Amino acid sequence: MLSWSLKKNTNHLLPTGSHSCRCEKVRHAPKLVVLTGGPGGGKTAVLEMARRYFCQHVAITPEAASIVFGGGFPRSDTPEGRRAAQRAIFCVQKALETVALEGRQSAVILCDRGTLDGLAYWPDSRQSFFEEFDIDFEEELSRYSAVVHVEVPALAWGYEKNRIRKESVSQARKIDQRIAEAWSGHPRVMTVNAEAGFLDKLAYAIELLRGELPRCCQTHLHAISEKTN
Repeated sequence: MLSWSLKKNTNHLLPTGSHSCRCEKVRHAPKLVVLTGGPGGGKTAVLEMARRYFCQHVAITPEAASIVFGGGFPRSDTPEGRRAAQRAIFCVQKALETVALEGRQSAVILCDRGTLDGLAYWPDSRQSFFEEFDIDFEEELSRYSAVVHVEVPALAWGYEKNRIRKESVSQARKIDQRIAEAWSGHPRVMTVNAEAGFLDKLAYAIELLRGELPRCCQTHLHAISEKTN
């Protein structure tokens, strides 16, 4: 989950990359890129790194579930309680993406999860999920240009619960597997393996996301690399 406390570009409604871009484009044809994975996989660290190293043409949507549950929505383990939570999360997710897309100031919109993540938490069948939200699976997949899945490690090292994240490591791994199944139909799913060390996972995830940026938004990254070498 990405905190709303991140530094925001005054020209955007959402957090963006912190670097100025060398391209002079005022408008872009934005695309949605999903960063997903089970609880504790490292998404938050990847998003923070993206904010630090990418340019202002990369917008970052916060996790809808954190907005919903952080705002006081009750977490119930009953089937109806889980359905209610996913209805709220789905609506918030769609609204965040709509806000990010409408300005056309961003080349890439990096989404902290996507709408199909809800399949991993839905208590009923896949088909009932699609019927509930009146969506077509293939059409929903096509809304996203790419999916980067950061896997949850098998061991408890580095995994911490908080007021939003209540799952055990075992539960987080099961959710992670269901998320992988939810996105398995997408033609461009890229996986950051759980067996890699944390820093290696972080570096690989950023490199995958970098590949989704237009060439004009990558030039400043070469300058950063040269300064750090």
